[in-house]
Amino acid sequence: MPRISGVDIPDNKPIRISLRYLYGVGPANAQLILKEAKIDGQVRANKLTEDQLAQLATIIDSNYVVEGTLRRSVAQNIARLRDVRSYRGERHRRGLPVRGQRTKTNARTRKGKRKTVAGKKGVKAMK
Repeated sequence: MPRISGVDIPDNKPIRISLRYLYGVGPANAQLILKEAKIDGQVRANKLTEDQLAQLATIIDSNYVVEGTLRRSVAQNIARLRDVRSYRGERHRRGLPVRGQRTKTNARTRKGKRKTVAGKKGVKAMK
């Protein structure tokens, strides 16, 4: 398996797909990287020469923030929002949706599994 920026990328897939295994490289960035390196996106990763792999690694390292650096940057941004106690920071802290989505229904991805509350429906009082 070829390694780019310290990450193993699958060698049996086209390089335009394999590059997406890097955190921070999506379809658009993969196309731009390949265009800059003048490599066809349909070529399988295992068919690339060492020079081409080195060229891809150089382009990614010099022009893009990927992997650990990007993860650290995102974590620091979220920590800053929490520290200044902004609305978004509070939503992150509570594990609720951050970007204005409704929470009365849906939002299960952020809120987690349902927690049933006993006695929520009105219990009739005995006379």
